Amino acid sequence: MEAKTKRGVGSTAARLARLAMAAIALAWPLAAAADIYVLVEPNGSKRFSNQPDDPRYRLFLKEPTEYRLKPARTLGNVRNPGDYRLRNPSARRPNPYDNPLLKGRPFQAHVQTAARRHEVDPALVHAVIAAESGYNPKAVSNKGAIGLMQIMPDTGRRFGAKVTELYSPRQNIAVGVRYLAELIEMFDGDIELALASYNAGENAVIRYGRKVPPYPETRMYVPRVLRYYQSLTPTYSAG
Repeated sequence: MEAKTKRGVGSTAARLARLAMAAIALAWPLAAAADIYVLVEPNGSKRFSNQPDDPRYRLFLKEPTEYRLKPARTLGNVRNPGDYRLRNPSARRPNPYDNPLLKGRPFQAHVQTAARRHEVDPALVHAVIAAESGYNPKAVSNKGAIGLMQIMPDTGRRFGAKVTELYSPRQNIAVGVRYLAELIEMFDGDIELALASYNAGENAVIRYGRKVPPYPETRMYVPRVLRYYQSLTPTYSAG
């Protein structure tokens, strides 16, 4: 509800509207800084915010440890704008899970399993792994990110994974792909924003107006992953 009155006009209706808005504000709980809320419009479009200003917003992501990721079946058909169709719109659309460039890649079985489950292009998963750890399952960053997909302990706990489990390639990939799928859905299939969120956090992307944050590390990270992704994406001719 929104009251619109001319400046300086103090009608009874306007005062009532302001009182109603105040009542809503008092009833509406203050959002934690790290929580993400979603508002689904009548036409199906979604608006995300970490500062909900409308009672129709519903909790989408909760920090830190109480949050549990939604079941995979609720993600729907995740779109990958970087898929083969954009590289050759007239070509047939191949099955990304039969990508010949991925055969023989390290940890391919774990990647395929998680990617199929969450409807993410496995080439994108390999690109993230290459950029994050260089396929080193024992990698630990100076910020405490762990394993192949460099999962932070808090992120692991979100998804029900213990810190020790993040050193397991299978578990690390399972958590990383679930998180990546969630980000792709959150940003309507925008791979750049999903990758920026993977690196800097979804709150940072939302805070900067749903754009890649101006962090040097993130500005270097996103194009690096996209270059890996392109190198792992075959070009198919029409026919």
